[in-house]
Amino acid sequence: MTSPLWMLVTTYVRPLEEVDALLDAHVEHLERQRDAGRFLAWGRLVPRTGGFVLARAADREEVDALLAEDPFTEGGVCEWTVSEVAVSGGDPRVVAALSPQPSS
Repeated sequence: MTSPLWMLVTTYVRPLEEVDALLDAHVEHLERQRDAGRFLAWGRLVPRTGGFVLARAADREEVDALLAEDPFTEGGVCEWTVSEVAVSGGDPRVVAALSPQPSS
């Protein structure tokens, strides 16, 4: 069975100059997690007060471990809000991509 889906929302707590100093390392972390199959999508909030990540992880402890490794967390430039989510409607292609797939 596929791991649960998580919405990770970050809020910047330091000036954007400090956030931007860590941005390249943060994106590298996101891409490593994408390559490992954990992070599905991410982006900025508008206005730029933080961002979001759609993630797959077995449980909250795994999510917390992934966030602890993030350069934004290590640098103290953000706070995270973590919610497990269950997709229940929308564009069928998006719902299919985000919904757990039955085991074969």
